[in-house]
Formats: sequence, C-alpha cells, structure tokens
Amino acid sequence: MNRSIWYTVKRLLLITAGALLMAFNINTFVHAGGLIPGGFTGLTLLIKECALRFGGINIPFSIILYILNMIPAIISFKYIGKWYTVYSVLMVILSGLFTDWMPVMFIQAIQLHDMLLSAVFGGLLNAVAISFCLHAGATSGGTDFIAIFISERYRKDAWNQILIGNCVILVLAAFLFALDRVLYSIIFQFTATMALFVLYKGYQQKTLLIITCKNQEVYELIRDKTHHAATSFSGIGYYEMAERVMIYSVVSAGDVNGLVEGIRKIDPGAFINVIKTEQLNGRFYQSPKD
Repeated sequence: MNRSIWYTVKRLLLITAGALLMAFNINTFVHAGGLIPGGFTGLTLLIKECALRFGGINIPFSIILYILNMIPAIISFKYIGKWYTVYSVLMVILSGLFTDWMPVMFIQAIQLHDMLLSAVFGGLLNAVAISFCLHAGATSGGTDFIAIFISERYRKDAWNQILIGNCVILVLAAFLFALDRVLYSIIFQFTATMALFVLYKGYQQKTLLIITCKNQEVYELIRDKTHHAATSFSGIGYYEMAERVMIYSVVSAGDVNGLVEGIRKIDPGAFINVIKTEQLNGRFYQSPKD
C-alpha cells in the first residue's frame, strides 16, 4: 500500500473513530448529565430539547446538526480547503447518524447519576474525539469552520467570539432550564479544552534558543523539517571563551521533539532552550489545508 492510500485510510479511520466517540459521548455522559456542550453540538441539543419540551416535536439530532453546518461548510470549501472540508463534513455526517442510530446496548453501557462525573469524563471523551479529527486534518465542523476561516482570511483570532457565542447558548439554557445544568456544562467545556490542549499541539508554538557551533546545519534542519526560518546572534561562550552562535526560531509545538533529536545528532554539545510561546505576532508559516 503506497503512502497516499495509507494516509487516506488513516484519515478515514480517525474520522470514523472520532464520530463514534462523539456520538457515544452525547448519548451517555452528555445525556446523563443534561449537559450543553459548546459550539454547534450544544446549539443542536438546545434546539432539539426546546422543540421537544415546548412543541412536542422530536427532531432528529442529525437534521438540526446538518442544517446548522451547511453555510459554514460551504464557506470552508471555498476559502479554506476542499479535502479539509470534505473530511470535516464526513465527521459531521457520521457523528449525526451515529448519535441518532446508536444501539441502546451501547447507550446503556454508561449509567451515571452524578452530574459532576458526567461533566468531567464527558469533557475528556469529547477532547479525545476532537483530537482524532484534528490529527486527521479535519475538524468536528460548526464553529471550527468559522474560527479557522476568520483566522486564515483576516489574520484575526476568532476564539473570543466563539467563546461569547458559547456563553450566549449557556445563558439561554440557564433561562429555559436549570442553572445547575449550565454550571456543570461549564465544567464539561473547561475539561474538554484543557484535555485537548494536551492531546493536540498543532495550534501551539514553542520558541527555540539554540547555542551551537554548527549554526548552518542546524538552520537547514529547521528549514527543511518545519518550513520555518530562524535568526542567528553571535556571541562569546564564557565557559570556553569561544565564539558561539545562538539560533532563534519559533516552531509548532509538535515539531519540537523531532528537531531536538536532529540537533543533537548534528551537534551533541548544543545548548537548547525550549520556551512556551504565549502570543505570536507577525508572519508564521501554517501548513495549508488540503
């Protein structure tokens, strides 16, 4: 099996696994705790429950989810990436179908009566499902389409606006239902966010400060492996009173381990300082969405 076929199979497996976990989470932890997740999933559950409670209409989860994702998916297909959008739409379609058609035996596998446990473990499972999508080069749809479109089109961070949207959903849920559900939903969203921060590092950056005597080889390694540039500074290493060069570069967090290993092979005596980058302004290479 050649590399491109294996990569496609890997993406499909990750998307399918992510959709199954997402559906299982909605039908178990989220349902047991009466939680309202963030994004379009939470909005879908809110609309579904309002229709059932106030109109007596049981609308399938998938129908609402598909309608909400239609316009963001079209925008993503046109402006972000075609295959990126196709795989993301596949995630949305599968998660909707699995949620509506998951056998009762799987749903009954988790019978929790503690809302705190539902919020914590539901948030963890939600993060795992989303990380599968991200590792497959896709998203779970909804607000991710909007956030990435704004980020790549206008070079602005849209996550604050997404957070405001989630807050509006929670406020509506608090007004229509019970306040304790909203508070536990905040725990769910916080847990999911923190867990996803650990599981997926594609949107995180690290700063490398490398003191070496083989600066050209180290720079070429950074350039070839990450497509990022670097800046060098000349100085004196006082321990040996010898000339040294410090290379400064900012790379994606997921590239750090491979770079450190490669630098060690080039210059075993290199001094490497890895610093967490809190905020980055300026041009930073992002791999284009396919």
